[in-house]
Amino acid sequence: MELSLAWRLFKRELQQGQLLLIILAITLAVLSVSGLARVSERLQVAITGQASQFIAADRIIDSPVKIDAAILTQAEDLGLKHVTNMQFNSMVYSGDKFQLVTVRAVETGYPLKGDIELTSGKTKALPQAGEIWFETRLGGLLGYPKSIELGNSEFVLSNEISRLPDAGFNPFASSPVVLMRMEDVAKTGVIQPGSRVTYLYQFAGDEASLTAFEQSVKPLLNSTQRWVDVQSGDSPIAGAVKRAERFLLLASLMGIALACAAIGIAAQRYCQRHYDVVAMLKTFGASAKQIRLLFGTHLLLVTLMGIVLGLIGGVLLDFGISYLLPPEIAAYSPPLTRPLLLGVSTGLISAFMFSAYPLMRLLAIPPLRVLQRQLEGLQLGMWLHLLLSLGAMALMGYLYSQSWALTLTVVAAVLLLGVLLSVLGFVMIRLGHSVGMKTTNPLQLALAGLRRRARQNAVQLVGFSAALVLLLTILALRQDLLNEWQKQLPENAPNYFLVNIAPDDAKPLNDFMTAKGIVATDIYPVIRGRLTQINGEALISNEQSEAGEKGRVGISRELNLTWRNTLPANNELLEGHFNQAADEVSVESGVADRLGIGIGDKLTYVIDNQELTVKVASIRAVHWETLQPNFFMIFTQEALAPFAYTSMASFYLNDQQATNDQSTNGQALSADGTPKDAVILALIQQFPTISIIDVGAMVGQLRQIIEQVSLSLTLVLALVLLASALVLIAQTEAGMATRQRELAVLRTFGASGWLLRSATGLEFALLGGIAGVLAVIVAEFALYLLKTQVFELNVYMHWPWWGIAPVSGALIVALLGVWRCRQLLSQSCSELLKAGS
Repeated sequence: MELSLAWRLFKRELQQGQLLLIILAITLAVLSVSGLARVSERLQVAITGQASQFIAADRIIDSPVKIDAAILTQAEDLGLKHVTNMQFNSMVYSGDKFQLVTVRAVETGYPLKGDIELTSGKTKALPQAGEIWFETRLGGLLGYPKSIELGNSEFVLSNEISRLPDAGFNPFASSPVVLMRMEDVAKTGVIQPGSRVTYLYQFAGDEASLTAFEQSVKPLLNSTQRWVDVQSGDSPIAGAVKRAERFLLLASLMGIALACAAIGIAAQRYCQRHYDVVAMLKTFGASAKQIRLLFGTHLLLVTLMGIVLGLIGGVLLDFGISYLLPPEIAAYSPPLTRPLLLGVSTGLISAFMFSAYPLMRLLAIPPLRVLQRQLEGLQLGMWLHLLLSLGAMALMGYLYSQSWALTLTVVAAVLLLGVLLSVLGFVMIRLGHSVGMKTTNPLQLALAGLRRRARQNAVQLVGFSAALVLLLTILALRQDLLNEWQKQLPENAPNYFLVNIAPDDAKPLNDFMTAKGIVATDIYPVIRGRLTQINGEALISNEQSEAGEKGRVGISRELNLTWRNTLPANNELLEGHFNQAADEVSVESGVADRLGIGIGDKLTYVIDNQELTVKVASIRAVHWETLQPNFFMIFTQEALAPFAYTSMASFYLNDQQATNDQSTNGQALSADGTPKDAVILALIQQFPTISIIDVGAMVGQLRQIIEQVSLSLTLVLALVLLASALVLIAQTEAGMATRQRELAVLRTFGASGWLLRSATGLEFALLGGIAGVLAVIVAEFALYLLKTQVFELNVYMHWPWWGIAPVSGALIVALLGVWRCRQLLSQSCSELLKAGS
């Protein structure tokens, strides 16, 4: 009986549109979460997949010894592809010329991701047996011989390498790279017991298998072995990928918060409209159980309908967006399971948690309300509603992002918005308290309307402000991320690096650059040294620590040291002052944290078998993702003066410069003007001891990844704009019945249509202006937390917002409000009275 009554009432209210707002709100919540989650995951997988080309695989195990064959068997059992590569240094000979090279010996199947870039184009093929592929600079150093000797064998030089996909960016790795087949290594006789060899085990496959493989294998690796992926920090795209993924997660979390606000507002409105219904049902003898069943069934049906519509909308949204994406991104299609489950969970949690408080108040309405309309029954404190709402938001946020930093930032922003609404918003609305019901002035009438609907307007401000906070935060973060990446890769970013520059070559090299019209960057002196003591305490290696020796674990390798008189452009001073005295040093913040180094500590180095002790003068933050030389330790020139050094520099060479010079000694230029260009060959021939590293191909690939990330951020911003617009439109629905009755009364007392339209527009404009002010305050607070705790970006105030946001809020909300009220404002007094009866 009760279920039949509940179903009949549900159908009637659905036909009358009384449930439309709450269904729209739940649909928006589910659509936002499932749609944004699906699009975000697609973009994350695509970005990571594209970035994985920088390591030629999805995961790598870097080891100085061969790993257990059982690990490779486990990878095969999980369906992962894998190849084994070797890397070692050796001398190659051609006639009376010789050169130290880095040998990459690879198996069939390499590379698992990306392509080998030759001067003749991209390929996935490998050298034939007895062949070696070589970097351009090796050909210049040896005079482009037809073959070279490596160990006991002779190999044909068959192709020039422009870039290997996993070449990485290490300007200190000065040896040219040669590529050969793994099976050819044995006949060279180069690898003997005790030889220094690096084994690279590369893996590729689906994310679930990779995760399972990582969880089982990574704990088995020792301190000399490394687990590498695109976010390990070894890839130049690592920082961009991490920040982009955080941005996508944040956008979705903001979408959840926005949708939850809409559900809470819609649920409160729905319950308020049924206060009289509950009072009448109790008057006619309905029991509390029957009423709970009635409205509980309504809530369940509304929730299910909203979830179904939201999931359909989320899937359609993903399909629509996928057509706008570039093919290389649209090709990635992660499983639908997680977005769908997130959508269902969000619909259920948000509907019940955000509706609990209004529903409890609804069910507690006393029968006497039939006679006394002001009675509202249970007067639970708003703290319960706030607790339930924040708990639900935090739960959904963490389930989605798995990040407490992002989740707590959103919750903190919501708390601040609530405090401001209870203080600033209420005070500003109360400014109209002294204004009467004069109908001669639109502004006075608008202020009077704000006063009469103070509580309702405070609720509306939640939605308006939340939408504006979301837009401001996402827009600012997107712009800051794009600006940061643009600084890292400007148009004239260096695409060639020079290392092993002898002091005597500095002036001739400068003359060469001047003659060719090339502007080089700063020259960085490079000196190799080992940190041995901190404040007189000897440092030990990881192996010694594991063996039980006492001491502070240090860096068990030599470091590249440099000196500078000024702070490098891509460094940020965190503590202290940059080196001024001869016995001072500046330390990178990551190393300082790892070794427990602070300002004033004394560090002892061994350089050329001599000890050097200096005092820490400053701690620096270094942007390692920039394609610039970076150093852990920077000294003064006086401190390193006694030691021999070489230098390094970088420069930008465009295609026009590379092809105009014709002094090539008969060497032909390539079609695109990059590998066998005259300038680089002349540089190699004139300065044979200087090593030249071409990173132009890497810069181009990196820019392509950044462009895809930028597109991703733009698409997510567009989705957020759409969600915000839907919430603003839904928000204006609140209070339409009350506004209709007021307009009927004002029409009865002779108010003109112009006066009512002006007053309505001004009332919504005031609400939008207040929402804009609140949004700026909350957005600045949220951005401070996000930039300092999550994104590691510079913090600054957005002063233009203080004018733009209130004005924009006023215009947008006023237009939406007038548009929504247009039918009411165009009706006559009799029509308004009939519609409201």
